[in-house]
Amino acid sequence: MHYVVTGGAGFIGSNITKKLVSYGHDVSVIDNLNTGKLENLESVKNRIKFYKMDIRNFDEINEIIRDTNGIFHQAALTVVQDSYTKTEEYRDVNVTGTENIFRSAKMNKQKVVFASSSSIYGDAQDIPISEGFEKNPINPYGKTKLDDEFLAEKFWNDGVHIIGLRYFNVYGKGQNKAYAGVITKFLDRINKKENLEIFGTGDQVRDFIYVEDVAEANIKAMFSKVEKGFFNIGTGKKISIKELGEMIIETSKLNLELKFSSPLKGDVKLSQADIKLSNEFLEWKYEMELETWLNSIFMYEREDES
Repeated sequence: MHYVVTGGAGFIGSNITKKLVSYGHDVSVIDNLNTGKLENLESVKNRIKFYKMDIRNFDEINEIIRDTNGIFHQAALTVVQDSYTKTEEYRDVNVTGTENIFRSAKMNKQKVVFASSSSIYGDAQDIPISEGFEKNPINPYGKTKLDDEFLAEKFWNDGVHIIGLRYFNVYGKGQNKAYAGVITKFLDRINKKENLEIFGTGDQVRDFIYVEDVAEANIKAMFSKVEKGFFNIGTGKKISIKELGEMIIETSKLNLELKFSSPLKGDVKLSQADIKLSNEFLEWKYEMELETWLNSIFMYEREDES
């Protein structure tokens, strides 16, 4: 089978690409390299087709998509703080670009699995968050992802098979520091032997999901018999940012402390996934535990130093 991965040189997209290749599929990657990096695809560069192009150019991307079997749509602008100052650009890329993908899928009768986000829920009052919770994004980025879901529902009515995966907090090796999650930022400070900075009180609750588990969820969704729907992709486990910082310092065995700064605009308080639907209908379960991954990271670094 031959699949397209948009944003395939990015953090999540490159992991999907590598998994597809390992399963024996042909892959065409579309990426404008705005935030994606070719080095993310180094291990499979001779086994894929790469196209530097923008998802806002319908004619170009449709030419690539039309002879393939399905689309993994990951291309997007994702920095919450930037979405306040670049609102129109975020709408153009995340919404207009996504509509182009859905249009192409309709024309070519293909299934789409696309990246939605837990940010569509906004500041949920209760956790864990199930797919039926109220959608009330509190930042422009989250609003673009909710608009993508409205588009998906519109294209469902035209018979297009589209599944949206609502990612919670994705982590893993290769995350771009420019738009990285808190784990990558903490590890960067650990490497510099600097105290860890927490924005706000640290009581914010998160559900951290490993990038390779997210990639596998995408592939399970594509190969499933499910034709449409939205599914949470997380672990179902919660940890506060303060607890996370303490865990990372303890695992690093460095004599560092937590320091607290002003809260970030648009930062949600509670985020934890209810993953029963993705377990049942996509037959997907996460594998990597956060503490296991952190231990492996520091064990590898200690072996390097010895």
